[in-house]
Amino acid sequence: MADTTIDIRPLEERVKDVLKTCYDPEIPVNIYELGLIYEVKINEGNDVYVKMTLTSPACPVAESLPVEVEQKIKNIPDVNSAKVEITFDPPWNKDMMSEEAKLELGMW
Repeated sequence: MADTTIDIRPLEERVKDVLKTCYDPEIPVNIYELGLIYEVKINEGNDVYVKMTLTSPACPVAESLPVEVEQKIKNIPDVNSAKVEITFDPPWNKDMMSEEAKLELGMW
C-alpha cells in the first residue's frame, strides 16, 4: 500500500531538509551544515531559488552538485520550479560551518 502521508510543514523547512541530503562526496557532512547554502528564497508561486557556493572553485563536483540540488528541490511536492545559483562571493571558509559540522570533521 502506498504511503499517502502529506507533509504539512512549511515549504522552506522541507527545502532545507532536502538540502541536508546533498553531500560533497569528499566531505562526510551535508552542504547545509557545511555552510555552502547562502540563501533560500521561495516566492508566492512556490518557485525556489537557492544561492550556494562550493568549498573551492576547483571543486570536483562543481558541475554535478548544483544540478543534483536543483533536481532534489524540484522533486519536493508543491515546488513549482527550482533554480540554483553558484557564487564565490563571499568565498567559503570553515567558519561558515555549523557547530555540528565542525564537530563531525574535528575542526574545533
